[in-house]
Amino acid sequence: MGFMNKLLGESGSTRRTDDYVELDGVQTPEAQADTQMHIAKISEKQDVIDIKDAVYAGDIVVADITRHTTQDRTMEQITDELQQVARGVGGDIVQKDEDQIIITPRGVKISREKLGR
Repeated sequence: MGFMNKLLGESGSTRRTDDYVELDGVQTPEAQADTQMHIAKISEKQDVIDIKDAVYAGDIVVADITRHTTQDRTMEQITDELQQVARGVGGDIVQKDEDQIIITPRGVKISREKLGR
């Protein structure tokens, strides 16, 4: 399993906070970071509130949407709401495959090109 699959998960898999492990020998800064990356799960419309708050605070969110299909009316509403947030803060938003949405604040653009082969 590649690093990005471990970080973002594979299609259809579920991840928990304890699925992420600290890497030995990696120094973490003691100072507070300007931007944080959050992992979220959207199970219902209420989950969007925390995502919006994080993006408004200048953070990046990777949201798992495996509970919904892209044709699901609730998912359409959630996507529309998150697109408005991204536009409102001057950020960016993309859907990765059928299972994740990535939303960023101002100053962070998501490349639409995959790295590597």
